[in-house]
Amino acid sequence: QVQLVEFGGGLVQSGGSLRLSCIASGRTFSTYAVGWFRRAPGKERELVATISQSFTTYYRDFVKGRFTISRDNAKNTVYLQMNSLKPEDTALYYCASSSLYSLFSRDYEYWGQGTQVTVSS
Repeated sequence: QVQLVEFGGGLVQSGGSLRLSCIASGRTFSTYAVGWFRRAPGKERELVATISQSFTTYYRDFVKGRFTISRDNAKNTVYLQMNSLKPEDTALYYCASSSLYSLFSRDYEYWGQGTQVTVSS
């Protein structure tokens, strides 16, 4: 069992930055891949970025060059550094963990409650 808690959301102006943190419980955190997902109002949940157990990263095109995902296994934490934020980045951001390195939300077994990111224009 893994429990995930997200921190770091908030209100920021367009062009600003935020760093989200996803803190996991459990001793086997390093054996899980972690993904950041988001759900904007009226839209489906979508993948933002993932990081594998071996630190391989993947980004959706709409965040490439602006967001960076990283992990610190010693702290059981995965980060999402978000720069050059746009109003269209406004969403509830979730982290999730999976024993598989996957781009599909159905493969993620454990989910946090989410943290709200709002970008004003």
